Amino acid sequence: MAESAQPAETGIAVLLAGGRPGQQVLVRGWVRTRRDSKDVTFIELNDGSCLENLQVVLEPGRPGWEARDDVTTGASLVVSGPLVESPAAGQPVELRPESLEVTGGSEDDFPLQKKRHGFEYLRTIAHLRVRSNTFGALARVRNSLFTQVHGFFQERGFLFLPAPIITASDAEGAGEMFRVTTLDWGRGGEEPDYSRDFFGQKAGLTVSGQLEAEIFAQAFQKVYTFGPTFRAENSNTSRHAAEFWMIEPEMAFAGLEDNLRLAEDFIKAVIGGVLEQCPGDMGFFDARIEKGLLEKLTHVLESPFETITYTEAVRLLEESGEKFEFPAAWGHDLQSEHERYLAEKKLRRPVFVTDYPKDIKAFYMRMNPDGKTVAAMDLLVPGVGEIIGGSQREERLENLRRRMDSMDISPEEYWWYLDLRRYGSTPHSGFGVGFERLLMYITGLGNIRDVIPFPRTPGNIGF
Repeated sequence: MAESAQPAETGIAVLLAGGRPGQQVLVRGWVRTRRDSKDVTFIELNDGSCLENLQVVLEPGRPGWEARDDVTTGASLVVSGPLVESPAAGQPVELRPESLEVTGGSEDDFPLQKKRHGFEYLRTIAHLRVRSNTFGALARVRNSLFTQVHGFFQERGFLFLPAPIITASDAEGAGEMFRVTTLDWGRGGEEPDYSRDFFGQKAGLTVSGQLEAEIFAQAFQKVYTFGPTFRAENSNTSRHAAEFWMIEPEMAFAGLEDNLRLAEDFIKAVIGGVLEQCPGDMGFFDARIEKGLLEKLTHVLESPFETITYTEAVRLLEESGEKFEFPAAWGHDLQSEHERYLAEKKLRRPVFVTDYPKDIKAFYMRMNPDGKTVAAMDLLVPGVGEIIGGSQREERLENLRRRMDSMDISPEEYWWYLDLRRYGSTPHSGFGVGFERLLMYITGLGNIRDVIPFPRTPGNIGF
């Protein structure tokens, strides 16, 4: 007689949502906990598909009982057998194995035991922290957000552009680029002769895909980049990392108002998509990480976004009566405390701040008729402050040249960028969203190091 075939592997998320008693299943996963009670051993098995575990019950004389001493926290198992109705509260079914294989044992000093560990400790074991509840939930929400981003732009006819990681252009003009070179700098500290380098000139890791997106927007109208970017900024704050991902749409034939509408639609769409796709994980973050998180995000979805000018924002700050660490004054950039006051206390909703002074913004932003401000926009949200930054770009050749001259930016270095204004220039706009900062906002996690699988920060490259 032919041996009966094993059932196909089924994810624990599917089994807990719709598994029925008597169903033959095969699951693979890792032991979260083991509990012994008289002559019964209860195993909590997790396969990464959801927050919840599937309970596997071992009993004397039944398959798996002899292997129970090897079933320790962290071990990997392959288990098959029938589901039975669970007498325990909160779980519809449990698994009584007909076969159990320990594919990888786990030593007694496995770092993730029953007690809860702080985030700082978990950062030291990035190779194992993904098996914790928090980082399992984070990974699934991150994956969902990734698909929501692509889905949003694809549904609206945007072309995806994988922008180059190695570039010669510092889009931000801040000089905080990691250098890419094959030359030996030697001990003198002087920069080498880049004409002898691999690319024949100075090169670095990109800080933004915006400038390349502008090239494509002048041929395809609507494009977006979504990929890794790098900043050599020696900052150890909870919001800064040396490597992170950026979302950067760019639209031809579009002004600042078009930019504002797209940004509001984007934020609402991706938040709504994650809430729909990951209800269990988002409930975990609401219960364990930030109380009221779901209420905060729902408020964003249901609120029309406010729009005020930078000048109006400064006036509101000056009239607020608040004692800020950094007093607000026209001509100075808004600090995080200013942004949060406006979004959380004064307006109590997401707010766009537009028309910033030209001296605190990048060279490519379009000059307003007043000659003092540019058509810039920042989106401030309660709980974080700035989450999106963007602008209408300067499409007028002579205006761009004057702006670059005033900021000592070499026209020779950006000859191709000027060419875009010489051959079929259009009004165009775009913005940038830090993917990890958006993820921090959606999950309530307060440190960027905890929303990146392998954080790279000053003095820390992990492994």
